[in-house]
Amino acid sequence: MANLSVRNPQALAIGAAMITGALFGWIASPWAQPLEIASTIFLRLIRSIIAPVLFGVLVTAVAKAGGTRGLGRIGWRALAYFELSTSLALLLGWAAIAFTGIGSGTASAQPSDTATARPLTGFVIDSFPASIFEAMARGDVVQILIFCLLFGAAAGVVKKRAGAVIRFAEALTAVSFEFTRIVMWLAPVAVFAAIANVVARSPRGLVESLGGFVITAWIAQVLFLTFVTGGALVLARVPIREFARQTQEPFFVAVATTSSAAAIPKSLDAMERLGIPSRIYGIVTPLSVSLNLSGSCIHLAMCAFFAARAAGMELAVSQQIMILLTLKLTSKGVAGIPRANFVILTGLFAAFGLPAGMLPVLLGIDALIDPVRTSVNVLGHCAASPVIAKWESPNP
Repeated sequence: MANLSVRNPQALAIGAAMITGALFGWIASPWAQPLEIASTIFLRLIRSIIAPVLFGVLVTAVAKAGGTRGLGRIGWRALAYFELSTSLALLLGWAAIAFTGIGSGTASAQPSDTATARPLTGFVIDSFPASIFEAMARGDVVQILIFCLLFGAAAGVVKKRAGAVIRFAEALTAVSFEFTRIVMWLAPVAVFAAIANVVARSPRGLVESLGGFVITAWIAQVLFLTFVTGGALVLARVPIREFARQTQEPFFVAVATTSSAAAIPKSLDAMERLGIPSRIYGIVTPLSVSLNLSGSCIHLAMCAFFAARAAGMELAVSQQIMILLTLKLTSKGVAGIPRANFVILTGLFAAFGLPAGMLPVLLGIDALIDPVRTSVNVLGHCAASPVIAKWESPNP
């Protein structure tokens, strides 16, 4: 069995900040509102790194994917499976909020001044940047995404001559993630301030909504694991009991470390014990860790639509579609990076006018959801190889 002695002091500090912030906001509400400056500074620092993170991650990933022809049939089948899985995950996250109504009536957040109700055609036109520097200065995530995808594709075509550009993108990614890790040590202070502030304004509605959000998130993750991941295994005729027995070690690593990347070695061992050919799991598992983050997709969609409901925002269908498409792109390639989901959400909230004040609050309860979310990610990585193996060889 995996060693469960791993601890995440930052997660423990954020959890403690959430509890003490709620108590402070409840007991000493007049003193809570001035604390908002701490969460505002924290959010500004996080927003400052969004453009470098997206540029580094997406350009590196797309440029290196210029050689996807070398992946062959296995790689392309894996990519098709990942896209279907993450699409279902995003839709489940949306449905979890749409049909439960969690967040309605909270009145604890205000939408950004940039919130607009443009038609789908307006979103499409405004997605293409006239200047990447202007888009980065505004923090326009959608425009940055489009530019990085095209820029990365161009670098992938001229791969040999673009070596310096790709190396720069890789270095920028490493520096950006380290910057994020440093800033995240301010997270407990920001969480304390944000939760104290919003609890002081609407304690009962907020506490009930956050509690409902956590429970709904757990249920959504379990439903996905049961019906989507489990259903795929059943269709691939993988013995569920044997799969559960062989994947318990990567599962425990995921729970203990809340890192998909940390579970890779145990995941590969599990595939070996299940009898999956190395030529399949050697390609599918590493790709899955970057491209098949279904648990994270559920969480990201839930956070976005929960925040909109908490602010009383009525999102048009076109806006909801664009939010889901943006999350589908931005969720790629950040596996194993602590709190990467928070960086993604920060950019999304700015792009679509969602209430930024809800971000530290959602971060505060993240410690209660992260182990479940990560374990669903990891079990999804483990399930991918048997499914693709069955697709490759349908006859036993």
